[in-house]
Amino acid sequence: MTGPARPDVVVGDDGLARCAWGASDPEYRRYHDEEWGTPQHDSDVLFEKLCLEGFQAGLSWITILRRRPAFREVFHGFDPERVAAMDAGDVERLLGDARIIRHRGKIEATVSNARATLALDGTLDELLWGFAPPPRPAPLVSFTEVPATTTESTALSRRLRSLGFRFVGPTTMYALMQAMGMVDDHLAGCHRSAQARPGAPNATPSAFAADGV
Repeated sequence: MTGPARPDVVVGDDGLARCAWGASDPEYRRYHDEEWGTPQHDSDVLFEKLCLEGFQAGLSWITILRRRPAFREVFHGFDPERVAAMDAGDVERLLGDARIIRHRGKIEATVSNARATLALDGTLDELLWGFAPPPRPAPLVSFTEVPATTTESTALSRRLRSLGFRFVGPTTMYALMQAMGMVDDHLAGCHRSAQARPGAPNATPSAFAADGV
């Protein structure tokens, strides 16, 4: 026998309706209300989000959120120049730090991604937002409608890999698009959805379509 279906949007004790995933844990609630789906254009913040999404692969996002202060400490506030200067000794030191995710490949990828970021002709902001899809005509109504990958996230993954970035698969890149507000996947009824925020900014026009990728 199956129990009742879990609602996709729930009303919290503060009276606000939220996507169900962001309604219970206090840290999830803060992240849902203040960060997820909010357009972000600061390249250093985007670098942090890119790296943390890579660390999240195969894990729950709350695991990363709870470790984010430690991640920021050991990776120098995700300053690309300082991270790019980290060496093999730093990697070994971080492998012994239980406050973060001790995965050699992901730690090494963070360092190499910093170097790839510094090697860009333009900014990371310009690169990422160049793959922004058109705004949704209406909010999604169910988690079942939220894609794992899109044409744009696959193209972004391919482009980043060609530039030397690692742990940037299509699914991880779609999660990044959600996190940086390139797409708005707050469900209809959520107080953070574009429907509930008529003045919310739309994504910038996509260079993805213009490039014919």
